[in-house]
Amino acid sequence: MDSRPGPDGASIRRRRECEDCSNRFTTYERLEAIAPMIVKRDGRRQPYDAGKVRIALRTACRKRPVPTDVIEQIVDRVGSRLAQSGDREAASTTIGEALLRELKVVDEVSYARFASVFLRFESLEDFASLNEEG
Repeated sequence: MDSRPGPDGASIRRRRECEDCSNRFTTYERLEAIAPMIVKRDGRRQPYDAGKVRIALRTACRKRPVPTDVIEQIVDRVGSRLAQSGDREAASTTIGEALLRELKVVDEVSYARFASVFLRFESLEDFASLNEEG
């Protein structure tokens, strides 16, 4: 009978009518995105886990003035970009680089914390090089 975008914008709301009994009902259709496999630095593969991304961001942002909703927005944006890429596999470094870009504009200290783990800093010179690249 009628089709329109659902209230969340990510689904289609359809109003239908049964041909036998004439009862009307509503259905929602939603695209089911298949998360790609993440290829770790050591070659292992595992399914994308937004929970791990969230934990990494919370750790980097601990005791910093970064609201929880900002962290959630970053997780959503990075996850959406990954799903929209259509790739079956993605390197973990791709996710790390995307998180670095997001953190850089949110909070410099959180950015440096995340970078120190992601880029495997071993000295103060590594931090100095981060500033020079930035």
